Amino acid sequence: MFKTILFPVDQSREAREAAEVVAGLVQIHQSSLILLSVVEESDVSESKDDDAMKSPQKVEKLLQDGQAFFSSQGIEASILEKEGKPAFVICDVADEIKASLIVMGCRGLGLTDEGSHDSVTNRVINLSPCPVLIIP
Repeated sequence: MFKTILFPVDQSREAREAAEVVAGLVQIHQSSLILLSVVEESDVSESKDDDAMKSPQKVEKLLQDGQAFFSSQGIEASILEKEGKPAFVICDVADEIKASLIVMGCRGLGLTDEGSHDSVTNRVINLSPCPVLIIP
């Protein structure tokens, strides 16, 4: 049913918890798994050293750790690292790879510029070219 699952990951607790569900779905449906992490664009003047999602090196490490987790579950996961605004990049990648499903935590680390009521998750739900499974 779900040929290709896209799993956008960040440093959030919700993303880590969603990984267990993703592993189960991939095994049940014998899906291909793509891990995606987005290096957020940042203005140099407002950049903080501790903002992990703005550091390409930390994002790369996050993806490698995710790939290792799925490997330990017997799942081969491909990884993609992109730069941009997370919600738009997630939806663009889902369209490019013809994802059957996007699975993500109910709340990630990033909120959109418009405020807390309009999270990355909300944007993905509204813009996605495929079904989105939100893990609380």
